[in-house]
Amino acid sequence: MPNLPTWLVRESQVPGYHPANHTGTLNRRLIGRENVGAKHVEVLLGVIEKGQGALPHAHPGIEQVCYLLEGTARAQVGDESADMVAGDCCYFPPDIPHVFTVTSDTPVRLLVIYSPPYEESPDRVIRGFPAPATGKAST
Repeated sequence: MPNLPTWLVRESQVPGYHPANHTGTLNRRLIGRENVGAKHVEVLLGVIEKGQGALPHAHPGIEQVCYLLEGTARAQVGDESADMVAGDCCYFPPDIPHVFTVTSDTPVRLLVIYSPPYEESPDRVIRGFPAPATGKAST
């Protein structure tokens, strides 16, 4: 296989990892500081198993966007939640607790974008929020 330009990334060549504060999740960092030198944005491809996802947490000073490629999920920001289908996109503001849970019978595939980059740094996440009982739902 020929060498790729430094700005081109193939999913198949990116190692996966299991992020902290998530269950049943495998992420691949497609765009980041270590592979393309990105300084202000980070892009991940996530695969999350049925019924699994992100536990309640927040990212101080970091914006997060999730674009659902396949499957269905429920996203929650603060005490408000909504169901998502493929093609939907959600925004998690900095410092606000959020949750993401797969609701489909098949795994979800999603793009996750952080700005500035999160880089799985433990000092860039707040954990331990209680799971809200039932949030305001809008579908």
